[in-house]
Amino acid sequence: MVEIVRALQPQADIVDLFRDEEAATAATEAATPLFEPDFEVVLVRSDLERATYRGFEGLRSAWIDWLEPWESYRSEVEEIVDLGDRVAVLVHDFGRRKGMEREVETHAVAMYAFRGDKISRIEFHFDREEGITAVGLRDRGY
Repeated sequence: MVEIVRALQPQADIVDLFRDEEAATAATEAATPLFEPDFEVVLVRSDLERATYRGFEGLRSAWIDWLEPWESYRSEVEEIVDLGDRVAVLVHDFGRRKGMEREVETHAVAMYAFRGDKISRIEFHFDREEGITAVGLRDRGY
């Protein structure tokens, strides 16, 4: 499961990936066998209501919604943690909003839940500390 999640981590600017129709279609086609057809995507931010999306169309909509104010946005994986039927990814995100020259940085957590060998749910926790608690990493010393 860890290798599946590692392979899904974007190596390029996420804005380019999700806003470009051709790139998004190619990524979806490549990733489809790794996901349950009805998988959920949940965006968790303490300053906004939790948002839930379904399937690849939902995944793309979630990212397009999140990326709306950003000119560029990229994530660097810091650590991937095997949690049995779940995998947590600790990331360092960098983004530059439209009209700004300086990047903003944040630390976040993504959690991928599996049903068998396919992803059934992804949670993106934009606050690292809240995410660590939510996905059960606090009990492991994080």
